[in-house]
Amino acid sequence: MRSQTIEPLEVLLTTPGQRYELLDDAEAKLRQVAMAHRCAGILVTRHDPSRYSLALSDTVPFGETWEQTLS
Repeated sequence: MRSQTIEPLEVLLTTPGQRYELLDDAEAKLRQVAMAHRCAGILVTRHDPSRYSLALSDTVPFGETWEQTLS
């Protein structure tokens, strides 16, 4: 991914029932890019209960998705 920058995707929840669907959709979009380049995993960051960001990351092994929570 060093040669191409992909902006992180931000997921904002307005109702609790949306969480899994919206996160799955965002992860699927990034997975398509990762598969095309075969060079990065996906890092999901929970900023608070209604805000998440997903990004391709060289620190995450290709084919994996890791989660982190910011304090």
